[in-house]
Amino acid sequence: MVAETTEYVIASAREADVKFIRLWFTDILGSLKSFAITIGELEAALEQGMSFDGSSIEGFARVDESDMIARPDPSTFVVLPWRPQQQRVARMFCDVYMPDGSPFEGDPRYVLRRQLERAAEAGFTFYVGPELEWFYFKAPDDPEPLDAGGYFDLTPLDTASDLRRETVLMLEEMGIAVEYSHHEVAPSQHEIDLRYTDALTMADATMTYRLVVKEIAIKHGVHASFMPKPLTTENGSGMHLYQSLFRGDENMFFAEEAPARLSPLAGHYIAGLLRHAREFTLVTNQWVNSYKRLRAGYEAPVYLTWATRNRSDLIRVPEYQPGHAKATRIEYRAADSACNPYLAFAVMLAAGLKGIEEGYELPAPTEEDVFLLDAPTRRARKIEVLPASLGEAIDLFAASDLMRETLGQHVFESILANKRIEWDAYQAHVTDFERERYLPIL
Repeated sequence: MVAETTEYVIASAREADVKFIRLWFTDILGSLKSFAITIGELEAALEQGMSFDGSSIEGFARVDESDMIARPDPSTFVVLPWRPQQQRVARMFCDVYMPDGSPFEGDPRYVLRRQLERAAEAGFTFYVGPELEWFYFKAPDDPEPLDAGGYFDLTPLDTASDLRRETVLMLEEMGIAVEYSHHEVAPSQHEIDLRYTDALTMADATMTYRLVVKEIAIKHGVHASFMPKPLTTENGSGMHLYQSLFRGDENMFFAEEAPARLSPLAGHYIAGLLRHAREFTLVTNQWVNSYKRLRAGYEAPVYLTWATRNRSDLIRVPEYQPGHAKATRIEYRAADSACNPYLAFAVMLAAGLKGIEEGYELPAPTEEDVFLLDAPTRRARKIEVLPASLGEAIDLFAASDLMRETLGQHVFESILANKRIEWDAYQAHVTDFERERYLPIL
């Protein structure tokens, strides 16, 4: 039987002694939402969906239009390894619909599906591979690292490395392929890289990944955080995203005779990301704290440049390896690991497709360290910079026709409303920095 069929899911659930099925979806901020049904309701849920109240979910609906239907995607059925092994618990991701059967425009999964359909109309399949970083701390209110390791350090008999290994094993048990894992630059900062796959599958995997990291941490009495910049003097945590477009089995980013083996189509795609990055940064870097990470000196890119080897650029093109044409890809380096992956993948794809459709010209690469260029040189080269604050990102996003079109009116307006509230609250908040700096002298 095919994994996508109702019969297969029901048979698999009964064979695995599943008693409860958690139905997962996300709000516009990328927070995972869930409600559980019993095995007795599974067939009805697969055939007609399960109703729920969407009025209390961020960015979903007003009280007077709150009825929603969650329809499980059978292809996402998997048993949760960290739950009891008798009368087990499984999960499925859901697409959200209105009671009349139409897709709910505020569902982030639907937003991504819509962009993937646009790509498919042009003959493309969008593949992505994220590298997500996070920190382990003693507790949610105690940001003390568990280790003092650095980039690629081997930390034997170390709690953090044991947690990372256990996380990889659990992800693979859930059918999520892992390429490799390692210690990152900052103390107690880690990374697990997922194997390239189509964008919708990867968005689901990213949501699962973040939950598994946190579940394993809780199991061992520590706290895992994807906060973009938790430590003032250390690097923040990002999500470097590898991307490519395929047409059937052919990688459309590869061209044998082109410089760096990068096709003209790939050049237009990169140009689209560069031109629209400032507009979509509110989606890929949606928190006040995100802009503490996007600062010079801590490896996060801030300048809108690209290169083939240089890791100070916003977009990097990994060096071509002979005989590996399918591995040709580009890497967008600014996104947070705490973003909503459905929306982040959607806006980056939309920007890249816009570059292809409009034939955007790719600027020359910047192979030297952009952070070492002085301001006059950057101005002469017309090198722009990402927004420096959530407030600036809001203004750029609000003026973007591409973001309104890509996300749809509902999500676009919901994001703006939510982020304006966050920015206003942040601006009004008196911080410890201000009290420590000014209270004794003013």
